[in-house]
Amino acid sequence: MQITLETRNYSEIETEALVSYLFEESDPVQGQLDEIDRGAGGLLRKLVKGGEVSGKMLEFTLIHSPQGLKAARLLLVGAGKREQFNGAVVRKVTGAALRYLKARSVKKFSILALEKDRTEEFAQTVAEAAIIANFESDKYKTDKKNDKSIDTVFLVGYSDAGKSAGEKGLATGRTIGEAQNFTRDLVNEPANKLTPKILAEKAAAMGREADLAVEILDEQKIADLKMGALLSVAQGGPEPPRVMVLTYVPANVKPDLPVIGLIGKAVTFDTGGISIKPADGMEKMKYDMAGGGAMLGVMRAIASLKPNVKVICVIPSTENMVGGKAQKPGDIQTAMSGKTIEVLNTDAEGRLILADGITFAKQLGATHLIDAATLTGAIVVALSNVNAGVFGSDQAFTDRLLASSKAAGEKMWQMPIDDDYREFIKGSVGDIQNIGSGKGGGAITGAMFIKEFTGDTPWIHLDIAGTAWNDDQKPWMAKGATGTAVRTLIHMLMSY
Repeated sequence: MQITLETRNYSEIETEALVSYLFEESDPVQGQLDEIDRGAGGLLRKLVKGGEVSGKMLEFTLIHSPQGLKAARLLLVGAGKREQFNGAVVRKVTGAALRYLKARSVKKFSILALEKDRTEEFAQTVAEAAIIANFESDKYKTDKKNDKSIDTVFLVGYSDAGKSAGEKGLATGRTIGEAQNFTRDLVNEPANKLTPKILAEKAAAMGREADLAVEILDEQKIADLKMGALLSVAQGGPEPPRVMVLTYVPANVKPDLPVIGLIGKAVTFDTGGISIKPADGMEKMKYDMAGGGAMLGVMRAIASLKPNVKVICVIPSTENMVGGKAQKPGDIQTAMSGKTIEVLNTDAEGRLILADGITFAKQLGATHLIDAATLTGAIVVALSNVNAGVFGSDQAFTDRLLASSKAAGEKMWQMPIDDDYREFIKGSVGDIQNIGSGKGGGAITGAMFIKEFTGDTPWIHLDIAGTAWNDDQKPWMAKGATGTAVRTLIHMLMSY
């Protein structure tokens, strides 16, 4: 899909549809919409007066052959309250407009930039939204009844003077949008098409293409490093584990900046092991590698965007299977750090592989850590599928991520991680146990377990179990994998 700037006046552009935002206020027909209305003989205000147009969020009004325009259609998209209009709303309404028009076989359309929003940031946001909205989760359908797609999006309203900034924004937005879709494509893959070995091959191919340093650890190297927690999860099935290490080094490394370690959980299928999951919904456990997939998307983007900070990405990957060799509840495992773990529930496996991933990232030189994982059902109970859970050991570092999540339009909510919760995972025959002691707070105890392996290193844990997957299609996004956390982490790394 092409996304380009158009500096000609919107009234002169021949396009299949011209899209304009409309706000919910006493007089929604203002500015350029007022000009369009006068050219259309007052049609827009008649629609407002008649109650057909109000500007409410995601309200669509499609006008065919509008007078005064060369566009074949005019699409008015409700954007809600003007004072609440921000990047998150732009992504939502732009994506919804694209999918609305795509469903009606439109191939090319134009978006009218608001007067105050003809900026680099606005162009970036529109590009992200369009690319993400155009993605479909129908890769394996042989009879594609909905093979409609958007070929070209024009962003209209920029002057010749503002074109350079707008084009820079479009290029950045394309990079970020494509990175998020790269993650979504990985997470959507069925487990028979994406084993740990195949994921490692895809990660290596992406890394080489992006000019990142890449190292893939096979099962022998993993054993040599004594990653006992990861190996304990992998032992239940025939597929060998892998650890992917991708490193980005900026051209001019500044000694006063941190080295960011990104660690992503990549369980390519999770049966729960001996503590087996219910059959209902287990097919979605292919997305238990969404944390690792997100980190790969981030690395793909920063290789192009080139932040000033060094980034080391470590992705431990395995399946969690039921088998004669599978670890059993009550087993004691020794992590790479030397800490012993009582495995009370084999379905709490993500924290085990993250433990070794975090230890390895620190060994490689990471001074600040961020992990992402579809870790707990408890975070879904706490936050539903609206917010990702954020846990942090260093408030300044955590605040930086939360600011980036707001700027990137991804909802995240900070959860408590007080020392009082440490007692919940205190082991009886080992150092720690991999689930809490039955007192609730499952998402917190999962985070506390991971924290055990971070030491004094500033650390953030993102529990994305509730936000990594859409069971149903959204107006602005196809069902399936969402690619959550990709935009937030890119923004945070670029802030350095």
